[in-house]
Amino acid sequence: MNKLLAVLFLVFTTGVVIAATEAIKGDELATTRQYALSGEPQPPAMNKTINNDRIPKRNYPMQPPVIPHKIDNYQVDLNVNKCMSCHARSRVEDTQARMISVTHYMDRDGNFLAELSPRRYFCQQCHVVQTDAKPLVGTSFTDLDTLLEQEK
Repeated sequence: MNKLLAVLFLVFTTGVVIAATEAIKGDELATTRQYALSGEPQPPAMNKTINNDRIPKRNYPMQPPVIPHKIDNYQVDLNVNKCMSCHARSRVEDTQARMISVTHYMDRDGNFLAELSPRRYFCQQCHVVQTDAKPLVGTSFTDLDTLLEQEK
């Protein structure tokens, strides 16, 4: 019985090796890769950030507003939040930037704080800059306001 299993195993592995060598044509391995293993693919070009300071309308209620300007090299870490140099309550009069929502000054129990809540400190968790990227897929999305207008 053991000899029979050994012979079957040998036949099976020989078949696998033959199939694998047939996949190799010359020095090239048959593959679905779009580039050679010895080379690097060309990365896609970066899309440009829309920097027009126009805030687009939101697509759904409670959608975080997008960032309508570039934020390249903005430092947001445990020590510094560059966004707050313009959007803090104390700075909006000087900078003419929009003040962040009062919800960003609330703790998880709904109590108002004097400073920005630690759970709302890292702005890019919710807010993103917009780019001129083409959509990857088409969409027939209609925002809520348009739907309500169509009902009238």
